[in-house]
Amino acid sequence: MITAIVLIKTSVDRIPEIAESIASLDSVSEVFSVTGTYDLIAMVRVKEHEELAEVIPGRISKIPGVEATDTHVAFRTYSQHDLEAAFSIGLDN
Repeated sequence: MITAIVLIKTSVDRIPEIAESIASLDSVSEVFSVTGTYDLIAMVRVKEHEELAEVIPGRISKIPGVEATDTHVAFRTYSQHDLEAAFSIGLDN
């Protein structure tokens, strides 16, 4: 699974509607409304790199009110949740 973190600038008067539109797209797992330079951060998860082009410039960037995107592709994922799940395999409560 390939994970991309997409930083998104939007029309500030439409952030909730734009976030909902992005969150409803296939391959988008979460959308966060944030402070700072960007208005939204979307987590995109796909099986192949080519799918990133379909999702990010092909769908996210075409949503009315999306002004710019900046995409970062993850090399590895480190998660406390994943570690806890791995250590609990086979344990009965």
